[in-house]
Amino acid sequence: MTTAEIAAKLDAHDPLAPARDRFLLPAGTVYLDGNSLGALPAKVARTVGHTITKQWGEDLITSWFRGGWLRLPLTVGDRIGRLLGAGPGQTVVGDTTSVQLFNALIAAARLRPGRRVLLMDAGGFPTDRYLAASAARLLGLELREAPMDRFAEAVRAAGDQLAVATASAVDFRTGELWDLAGLTRATHDAGGVVVWDLSHATGAVPLALDRDGIDFAVGCSYKFLSGGPGAPAYGYVARRHHDRLDHPLTGWHGHADPFAMEPSYRPADGIARYRSGTPHILSLVALDAALDAFCDVEPEQIRAKSLSLSAFFIDCVDEHLAGRGFDVVTPREPQRRGSQVTLRHKDAEELMATLIERGFIGDVRPPNLLRFGLNALYVSHADVLATVRELHALT
Repeated sequence: MTTAEIAAKLDAHDPLAPARDRFLLPAGTVYLDGNSLGALPAKVARTVGHTITKQWGEDLITSWFRGGWLRLPLTVGDRIGRLLGAGPGQTVVGDTTSVQLFNALIAAARLRPGRRVLLMDAGGFPTDRYLAASAARLLGLELREAPMDRFAEAVRAAGDQLAVATASAVDFRTGELWDLAGLTRATHDAGGVVVWDLSHATGAVPLALDRDGIDFAVGCSYKFLSGGPGAPAYGYVARRHHDRLDHPLTGWHGHADPFAMEPSYRPADGIARYRSGTPHILSLVALDAALDAFCDVEPEQIRAKSLSLSAFFIDCVDEHLAGRGFDVVTPREPQRRGSQVTLRHKDAEELMATLIERGFIGDVRPPNLLRFGLNALYVSHADVLATVRELHALT
């Protein structure tokens, strides 16, 4: 079979093919950058429009109660929680990923007073590293960094001084998927608390936060969840920590009775205390509508399609781009892949700029990496083959 015949056969038997109609994709564009900004779900504009014209325009301030605005951070949180393998009442939506991560790092460290080490993934996303350094300075902790292939070793080396270990579930450059359950167990064996950044995993990789004993997790909602540019992030806190949770940003929406206007902070019960300030309603409504794309789709279906797309991408690179200066950076072992394929090429920036001009959208990361995000809900095997053929034509 030719690669074209293989692509046609795989797409013809794709159970997720109907989901593509739930997104508004520009004609003539192959969009492989959903790991940076997801495509626009068809329901979003209509839903946000209703919120603006009816709830805000007509119902005005009463929409905080009649329209359910006040509870959106919790109700949308539970919808994301389903994709995280988290039971209800453990996920809240609001603020940015940076704010959520800062809150999680501080709150996690406060669960382990007297311990002095905060361990960070040495290859983590820059914001995560900046925030970990800031949290360490504020709390007087020693910040240590370790590459992910030696992270468990670093956890054991920290021993009874380990307060918090934090890392990304998927490497943002290479798309490598790490062992969340195993590294969480290692952290717990040392007596520490773990904080995972799931930004490149949520909506693409099946997760089991409750089953795997994850303590804290954060993630953005504008990548594989397609919540829109700057969509609010989420924070997960395992139920077992709720009663002891000492949230650093004690805003009025995390108060037990926000409208009592009490002079002193009294935390709400459960995950509600993890809220801070007034939520961004229009962004939350957009995210809520975007999540409808997942309503009848199981994470395992998404994973199966994602792995098929990435395996086919790598096969196409091997067949069509051999000898043209490309190296596959993403692991070839399926269990080690997230939902992207990264290629190395000395002319990465120039190649991607030309690809985008021709309607094939991915992105680059320094110094020489081309990234292609594979959202299983709207990317096809034909899209993958067309992209690789275009790279062949350019080199």
